[in-house]
Amino acid sequence: MKALLKTIRSVLRNRRFWIVLAVWAASLLFVLFQGGKTSLMLFVMISVLVIYLIAGGLGGIRRVQGHRNLSAEQEQGETLHAGDQMKVRLHFSVPGFLPMPYVIIREVMKRHNGETWSFEESVIPDLRGGGELMFQTPPLERGRYFFTETECVTEDIFGFIEHKGTFHVPGQFHVFPRTVSIPGWKMMDRNSKLAGPQRSAASRRETTQINGVRDYVYGDRISRIHWNATAKTGSWKSKEFEYDSVPKIMIVLDAISANYASGSQFELAVSTAASLMNYASRERLCIGLATAGEQFKMFAPSEHHSDRQRMMSHLVDVTADGYGSLLSKLENRGRFIPSGCLFVLISPQSDNKTLELLRWVDTHGLTPSHILVSSSPADKESTKQGWVSMLKARGTFSCSVSELQDLPAAIGGGLP
Repeated sequence: MKALLKTIRSVLRNRRFWIVLAVWAASLLFVLFQGGKTSLMLFVMISVLVIYLIAGGLGGIRRVQGHRNLSAEQEQGETLHAGDQMKVRLHFSVPGFLPMPYVIIREVMKRHNGETWSFEESVIPDLRGGGELMFQTPPLERGRYFFTETECVTEDIFGFIEHKGTFHVPGQFHVFPRTVSIPGWKMMDRNSKLAGPQRSAASRRETTQINGVRDYVYGDRISRIHWNATAKTGSWKSKEFEYDSVPKIMIVLDAISANYASGSQFELAVSTAASLMNYASRERLCIGLATAGEQFKMFAPSEHHSDRQRMMSHLVDVTADGYGSLLSKLENRGRFIPSGCLFVLISPQSDNKTLELLRWVDTHGLTPSHILVSSSPADKESTKQGWVSMLKARGTFSCSVSELQDLPAAIGGGLP
């Protein structure tokens, strides 16, 4: 009932509607005072036209319905990363039998930070009032996206009055940060002098300690088969062994706005953190994440896939909205970081405050390291001769990255 009243108010506010209604009233007066077949025929034609316009305004496009399909053109699943595009297929259906010359579709897509993109296209509906619109988004940056109400606009066949209708179909998706494959990491190398007392091999090796029973996987050795469990269950079972202990890794992302010269520099820092998390996931390492923004958000180191997914989801919409000192934020929340962790700071800062922070990390039983995100290759070369060399002389792992493609070589994994 409310929708009908809203539609009637919308029709009554249309100036063209009042013009048509005035013409109908004039034809009615013409019949009453003039009479005759001509005036009567004119009145009937105008009355039919008015009924058609009113019927088109109260029904049809205002009761439009639709649904939306989203698909990503990728070879590696449906996960979107920054720079990818989304294909959108929108189906709509207009109930009723009144003909429509065209339908203009207006779509609005919003990002979590308030940015909007508008898409507008005209579609000629079929005889049943249905149609389909396909379009592709521009290359997307990381973030959370959703579609607002879809607006459909059409006119009557004479072009007198414009009719509008809307429908809302939830269409939400996430765009993850850009990542790069990392073959290896010096800090995870058992033979590396920079790894410190917490060093371990990058690939976890199994021990001889049985940790449980799992289903048989094709290729398991005969010595791995658990015969007792196989006999009890009637299906092949294999032994599950414990892995060598590995250090816990805590990635700390500097999200203080004053520390970044541009938004692209912060995007590089986020992509660096996401790439390290993908490496840890592949190598089954225990990794955690902390972002020092307006609110200090921390995820404890974990080996579980679900926990790492929550960390990656947090990186989707994290922003450089912090203020103040990074050290003070860590002093307030640093007690929650497990002792003995490998502390990986991702920050563009290379000053005395950062050096003081790394000393604080060392005094609290953590192994400090620093990945410096540079704003340009020129800055990278000058930094290597200064800041990075100084930290390495102190026994702290450090490297500088100005482009994401440089990360594998910078941390010791070779070329991407």
